[in-house]
Amino acid sequence: MPQPKRLVVAVTGASGALYATRFLQQASRHYDQIYLMLSDQAAMVFSTETGGSLSRPFTAAQYLGEEYADAPIQFLDSKDYFTPPASGSFVHDGMVIIPCSMGTLGRIASGISNDLTTRSADVCLKERRKLILVARDTPLNLIHLRNMVTVTEAGATVLPAVPAFYHQPKTVEDVVDTVVARVLQNLGIEQTIQPQWQVDED
Repeated sequence: MPQPKRLVVAVTGASGALYATRFLQQASRHYDQIYLMLSDQAAMVFSTETGGSLSRPFTAAQYLGEEYADAPIQFLDSKDYFTPPASGSFVHDGMVIIPCSMGTLGRIASGISNDLTTRSADVCLKERRKLILVARDTPLNLIHLRNMVTVTEAGATVLPAVPAFYHQPKTVEDVVDTVVARVLQNLGIEQTIQPQWQVDED
């Protein structure tokens, strides 16, 4: 039997809750299993930026909306190392940290696995699996930039949450989706939420 398509996703406390929820809504259509970690700060940012509220145990309906109640998402405790993504023997199709705080990026760059998110990222690097860090901060200091170089040299992709405007987005969600589309493309997903630049799509 073919192996199910699996994705590991982590959400940190950086600003940009919509990047996470919009990405997960799309990813849930392409993956059989999604292992999701939300930091305590991520839950607080979600409440601040969206007006919603999260309470444990988290559910896909609570986080993404009732229409995603059956999304193939398994919420993991960010302090629980006895979960599949913490081990290199668990085979998956990549990990996305969206948004990725500079603190999280710095710990990954330094090899500090102090929670399930950073441990899972470390596993991706050592196993040579795809790791995408959707960095969300500005301006960047020299430490941030050097950490980005370090993780890139180690095999990660730094994909800053920098929206594009050449398709003339009309809503905040349209703007967010320009970043979400690039993340999906970097995972090798044939996305349809944003057209390719200067390409006729019938």
